[in-house]
Amino acid sequence: MAEIKIGDRLIGDGHPTYIIAEIGVNHNGIPQLAFELIDIAVDAGADAVKFQKRNLSSLYPRKYLDNVNAGEKSLRYLLPTLLQVELPESTYHEIIGYCKKKGITFLCSPFDRESADFLETLGVPAFKVASADLTNLPLLDHLTKKKKPLILSTGMSHPDEVDFTVKYLKERQAQFALLHCNSTYPAAFEDINLRYMNQLRKYDVPVGYSGHERGIAVSTVASALGASIIERHITLDRAMDGPDHAASLEPQGFKKMVRDIHLVSQALGTGEEKFFTRGEILNRETLAKSLVAARQIQPAEIITDEMVTVKGPGLGLSPQRYPELLGRCAERAIEVDEPFVESDLGIHPGLDMEHTLPMQWGFTVRFRDYEELMVYKPRLLEFHFTDADLNEEYPGVDYDMPLVVHAPEFWERTLVDLCALDEKQRIDSITLIQKAIDRTRTMAKHFKGTPKVIVHTGGMTLDQAIQDNRPLYEKLGRSVEQIESEGVEILLENLPPHPWYFGGQWITNAFMDANEILDFIIPRKMNMCFDTSHSKLYCNWAHVDFYNQVQILLPYTHHLHISDGSGLDGEGLQIGEGNIDWVHFFRLTKDYHGTMIPEIWRGHQHAGQGFILAIQRLSKAYAKAREEIGTKASQK
Repeated sequence: MAEIKIGDRLIGDGHPTYIIAEIGVNHNGIPQLAFELIDIAVDAGADAVKFQKRNLSSLYPRKYLDNVNAGEKSLRYLLPTLLQVELPESTYHEIIGYCKKKGITFLCSPFDRESADFLETLGVPAFKVASADLTNLPLLDHLTKKKKPLILSTGMSHPDEVDFTVKYLKERQAQFALLHCNSTYPAAFEDINLRYMNQLRKYDVPVGYSGHERGIAVSTVASALGASIIERHITLDRAMDGPDHAASLEPQGFKKMVRDIHLVSQALGTGEEKFFTRGEILNRETLAKSLVAARQIQPAEIITDEMVTVKGPGLGLSPQRYPELLGRCAERAIEVDEPFVESDLGIHPGLDMEHTLPMQWGFTVRFRDYEELMVYKPRLLEFHFTDADLNEEYPGVDYDMPLVVHAPEFWERTLVDLCALDEKQRIDSITLIQKAIDRTRTMAKHFKGTPKVIVHTGGMTLDQAIQDNRPLYEKLGRSVEQIESEGVEILLENLPPHPWYFGGQWITNAFMDANEILDFIIPRKMNMCFDTSHSKLYCNWAHVDFYNQVQILLPYTHHLHISDGSGLDGEGLQIGEGNIDWVHFFRLTKDYHGTMIPEIWRGHQHAGQGFILAIQRLSKAYAKAREEIGTKASQK
């Protein structure tokens, strides 16, 4: 399916539904009312507002303009209304400026060539063509010469007429979308025939829906059926006098429709993949089952049916691997109820130490498990602290490698929040971070170099997003100033949009967008920890380019958390199980040789098998990227 682009938004299959708030002539010729309707569209979250522009003297014979009673009944009603509601050109300039100020796209339907020329002087990014003009070839010819995308409604058009116009536009290589429409105001539900959108898909252009029915259900369903564009009229009051008010949505209804369309768009996904969300992973561990030893098993025993049972939680081999386990010779002593793991199937992951990443890579560890991972010769250790760990002493020996510490993200059931508007939570968070820094200083003598301390900023809410996040950054700035960090390097970590804590999904309100992050860290001469999974989820949510975010933040990145990501909360996925193109990632980061860890969810289990697999896959992607870079260099 083809795409069109309006402003910076791509429109077509696989992209979020583009929502147009049709103001049309519902401003009743009153500029202030037009501005109020723009505010309503912005508050609802629409992508664009659309007006109508006519040069009535070129649209209707003089005899009708001089005497509306000379026309049929419908014309006698419509013409006086159109004469009354037509805005002066100076007002359109004001509207354009207001839309730019409010961050919403201005669109307009020209009903004649003169209006189209005027709108072009305003810099409209696309033209909307009303249903009545689908067959207006002279107007369409005039519009196609302006080389801007067209959105055409197909109401009150015969299929043969749609065929003809589509062929006409494609011969002129026009970029356009088609909207299914019933041009009755309001349209009866039984007349809408929403499934006809499927017939329009044969033209291989983006397809959408322009609705005039009452309520929001049909438009929401249209988005679920794959409408790339939804256009609906908005009004302050459906009882107002005018041709379109009765078929329009009032502010509350329009806002609910936009909300539901966004939710439907998120729920539809791509249909191309299935991955574990963080919530599913947590539930899987708790509710899933593993193969475990039904009795104590000695080395060299042959594993038989009576030695194996199934119990929760899901921390070992899946019960689906039961046939693989039977008949194997035990390589180790296995206690009763101990889970079977990959090594019990003879699978022993290893690393080609000569061909791993050139970065200083290491593993996420805790005091209790880091020693078993030293066999893989990591080049650094990143200790992830809980609040309880801060009361323990480092139990190990000296290592000739860097130290990285990840400060706790919460204590008991309270999130660390350096952005907190609640002063007690902010101060308590500072106290916990300071304790983590103090513990890091005591460990630093066992490692080399300046230790890095990874800190989450906070700024999360459980139910409602914060619309103005500037106060959060102000609090974060105060918090950073109040933390005493001598002897360590604090690295703030970018965050995902919808993290899971305490069994619930939260909303992140700060420290996700690259430009916001730079605005905070550059004046303070700080650097950051860049988490690829967090960034990918944010980019999916905000519809921005992940690789562009990588390039913006890389010069200020002193540590990498690397894992794959998909959807809005498919966080910490194994490399290759999400949507990140790792070869392209390493093309962009070819000059980065700093520290990194594979932060795979539960990668530490079974002696770090998840981490080892990640390093293997990343090393292959890196080698391929270097090979491609070398090939291109030799061809120049």
